[in-house]
Amino acid sequence: MKYHPISNTLFIKNRAKFKAQMAPKSIAVFNSNDVYTTGADTHLPFHQHRDIFYLSGVDQEESILLLFPDAIDPKHKEILFVRETNEHIAIWEGEKLNKSQATATSGIQTVYWLNDFDKVFFDVMTEADTIYFNTNEHYRQSVEMETREDRFIKMVKAQFPAHRWAKSFPILQEIRGVKETEEIDLMQHACDITNKGFRRILNFVKPGVMEFEIEAEYMHEFLRSRSKGFAYTPIIGSGFNACVLHYIENNQECKDGDMLLMDVGAEYANYSSDMSRTIPVNGRFTDRQRAVYNAVNRVKKEATQLLIPGTLWAEYHKEVGHIMTSELLGLGLIDKADIQNEDPNWPAYKKYFMHGTSHHIGLDTHDYGALKTPMKAGMAFTVEPGIYIPEEQMGIRLEDDVVIQETGEPFNLMRDIPIEADHIEALMNN
Repeated sequence: MKYHPISNTLFIKNRAKFKAQMAPKSIAVFNSNDVYTTGADTHLPFHQHRDIFYLSGVDQEESILLLFPDAIDPKHKEILFVRETNEHIAIWEGEKLNKSQATATSGIQTVYWLNDFDKVFFDVMTEADTIYFNTNEHYRQSVEMETREDRFIKMVKAQFPAHRWAKSFPILQEIRGVKETEEIDLMQHACDITNKGFRRILNFVKPGVMEFEIEAEYMHEFLRSRSKGFAYTPIIGSGFNACVLHYIENNQECKDGDMLLMDVGAEYANYSSDMSRTIPVNGRFTDRQRAVYNAVNRVKKEATQLLIPGTLWAEYHKEVGHIMTSELLGLGLIDKADIQNEDPNWPAYKKYFMHGTSHHIGLDTHDYGALKTPMKAGMAFTVEPGIYIPEEQMGIRLEDDVVIQETGEPFNLMRDIPIEADHIEALMNN
C-alpha cells in the first residue's frame, strides 16, 4: 500500500457499530476479494473488498474476518484469519502481514493463519444459531462473476443447513453511510490529491492535446501523491464526447472551441473522491459556453444547500429538477409548452439533464448509504448537475463532494478546487 498507516481506532469503532446490531448468538463473516487473472499467469492488481477493509483495515488477499460477540471463549469474539507468510512469499510477492502486524492494523487480538479457518469456524458455529452472509445488495450492483463470498455462502449452506441466515448488507448500509471523522479526513486527502491533478492540467490543456494525455497527467500527479490512481475509470471527453455520460475511451483530440468535460477522482487508502470539471480547451469561454456553465454552477450551488439532515432522497431530486427546469428555460433549451406537455415520469428537463444529482461516496465511489430514510449528519454525497446539448457539441457537468453537517450548509471537501468560470480562465491563461 502506498498510503500512510491508519489508526486502528477507526476499525475498532466500525466493528463495534456492526456488532451492536447483530442478533443474539450470531456470527458474521467477511471475505477478501479474489485475485483475478487476465489469462496465462497475469493477474489484475488486487483491490480489497471494502467491507472487510471497513471493519478491519486489512488490505491483502485471502483474509477473513469473523465476528461473534456471544462467543463462549472471549478470544473468539473477534477473529482475523490471514495467509501464513514465509521467506519464499516475501521474496516472490512481497511482505505479507504476520500475526502481530495484523493485530496492529486491525485492533483484533486473535489472529489465526488461514489454514486454521475450517477447524475454528466449525467450533464457533456449534455455539451459534445465525450466520450473517455478506451479499452484495447495492442498488447499482451488476456483478456477474462468482465471488469468494458466493463460494463461502454455498459452503456454509451445504455444511450447516440447520442454522438461520441473515444479511450483513442492511447493517453495513446504515453504518457505512454515516462517516466517522477519520473517514472524512481520508476522503479530504483524496480530494486534495484530485485538486493537485486538476491544477496540473489547467496549464497543460490546449488545442491539439489528446484526451489520453490529460489522463496521463492526472495519473502522474495521483501516483506521486501516494494514491493507487483513479478511484474509478476516468471520463475525459471533449466536444461531443462530453455528451456521452460514460465515455471512457479518452482517445480523441481536444480541438479549439471545444469544451472538455473531466469526471475524475483520486483514491486514497481505498477512499474515493469524485470530481467533475468542464473547461474550455483554448482557455476562454464563449458567451454561450459561459451561460450554460454558469447555469450548471448555479444548480450545483442550490442543490448543495438542500443537503441537510432530514432531507428525503426522492424529494431532493425532484426539487433539483425544478431548479434545473428554471435554468433550461433561461437558456432557451425548453419552453413552457414543453413543461405543460411533459411526461411526469420523464420531465422536460431530462432531455438535457438525464442523470441523478447525487450519490453517497466513501469507500466506494457509489457508496453504501440509506436512500429511503431521512439524510443524517455525517453522510457524504456528490453534487453533480449537468447540461448536455448534443446539437451544440457541448456537455457541461460540475461536481463536488460534500458532507452533511448537523446545522448549516454541507462541508465541501472540494472547496479548494477551482470552479468559477473567471477563475478557470485566469489559471489557464496564467
